Amino acid sequence: MAKPFFLSTPIYYVNDAPHIGHAYTTTAGDVLTRWHRQRGEEVWFLTGTDEHGTKVQRAAQEHGVSPKKWVDDLVANAWLPVLETLDAANDDFIRTTEERHVHGVQVFWQRLKDSGAVYQDTYVGPYCVGCEEFKLPGDLIEGSGEFEGQMVCAIHGKPCEMLEESNWFFRLSAYSDALLKHYRDNPNAVRPTSAYNEVVSFIEQGLTDISMSRSAVDWGIPLPWQSEQVVYVWFDALLNYVTAAGFGAEPGSPEAERFNRIWPASVHLVGKDILRFHAVYWPAMLLAAGLKLPDLVFAHGWLLVGGEKMSKSKLTGIAPSAIIDYCGSDAFRYYFMSAIRFGSDGSFSWEDLTARYTAELANGLGNLASRLTAMVERYFDGKLPQAGELTVPDLAIRDALVQLPKTVDEKMCELDFAGAIAQVRSLIELTNGYVTEQEPWVLAKDPNKSERLATVLYVVAEVLRVVAVLYHPVMPKSTRKLWESIGAEGVFGPLADQRVDASASWGLLPAGTSVVKTEALFPRLAEEE
Repeated sequence: MAKPFFLSTPIYYVNDAPHIGHAYTTTAGDVLTRWHRQRGEEVWFLTGTDEHGTKVQRAAQEHGVSPKKWVDDLVANAWLPVLETLDAANDDFIRTTEERHVHGVQVFWQRLKDSGAVYQDTYVGPYCVGCEEFKLPGDLIEGSGEFEGQMVCAIHGKPCEMLEESNWFFRLSAYSDALLKHYRDNPNAVRPTSAYNEVVSFIEQGLTDISMSRSAVDWGIPLPWQSEQVVYVWFDALLNYVTAAGFGAEPGSPEAERFNRIWPASVHLVGKDILRFHAVYWPAMLLAAGLKLPDLVFAHGWLLVGGEKMSKSKLTGIAPSAIIDYCGSDAFRYYFMSAIRFGSDGSFSWEDLTARYTAELANGLGNLASRLTAMVERYFDGKLPQAGELTVPDLAIRDALVQLPKTVDEKMCELDFAGAIAQVRSLIELTNGYVTEQEPWVLAKDPNKSERLATVLYVVAEVLRVVAVLYHPVMPKSTRKLWESIGAEGVFGPLADQRVDASASWGLLPAGTSVVKTEALFPRLAEEE
């Protein structure tokens, strides 16, 4: 039996509400897992929230509430609702304050303590509260502006706090050789290539042991052997991938059996700023525990606004709802998956969003669907006509259609979302050009050309059938409307159940299928009216 496709997003830090940078990762995970479901695979899609650490403790104090109330309110009122706003179909949502996670973390670190992988020592050095990270000297840069003359965090542009704590340390240095061997044996275990090179270079410079606990923080998971200290927030949070899957559960329980079945993870999606945690610290922890390493850590780029990384602290954070209220969740998903090459940085602008929505969705796919349904309704009483003999232009569309699913599948499985979408869009553009050249509204005026009219409309209907299947993981709502309007729901069943590979055949829509004109798939945006 094939192992399930297990994908995780990073669990998001809840010191504040989500912005579109968080939504970007979740959307990518949702698109990819929906795609793998349509490949006929069993899928397990995990996301969640990271709720411990200094930032949360201080944010709660600033608002005069307990850390637990602070995180409970944020999760209930901001982080869970955004999944619905994005139309995400995750299978699990893990919170680091849940008992299943707390228990699993304590089981994990007790295992490492018993094996000698942790020891007690004193940490002295810089700590960035924004990153929740113990910083190495090479991580700091010269400050500017008000911080000129000081060394600052390269991510947040602010000086770090200097700590001196008696903590417990993880023997990270003991796993340098094993990690290098793993990555040299598995060069696709970290992607894109720039991320792989960064990880290998960092390990080659030599790893130093790192504090895995905090003695000066109260809000966290107590060490099982010393309750006065808590697990360092990253070494708590990283474990969500195994605790959610069932690690630490009673042997023989359904949770333990699930862990044995689905681990290791197929894909960890992460932002490039947390690559070191996921591709160095995390696999070292797994090696120390005797657990298998994930198949792939994929580090995507940053979303930029005004040239800066999306950030609440820099007031560049945009709530997902602000965009979705404007153009809808499908257009949001389409835009961020098509406009930015996954793995590279990309800039968001309202102007680009509007232009792509209008050209590619409203005037592209939406116009093609509207043309087809209106003409079938007008010229054939809403019943899909029987195609006649295919001519050269028809065959060009057919040939492009039957080759498309395989090409798109290859790109999707490589996490090249923009490339996959571009392939589908090219077929839509080809078909819109075909309709313009064939002029079915002119053919309809000549009774002797009714068979040719029927063939043209049938060709377009077949294109829309395949487009609905291939675009469904990206735009689940509008493709369901399209699927129903061309009568495919009654013939083939729910769109989500359609296999990608099966869509490649030509002529699957039977003549006589009821086609219904519906409201526009992509209505004009408010400012265009």
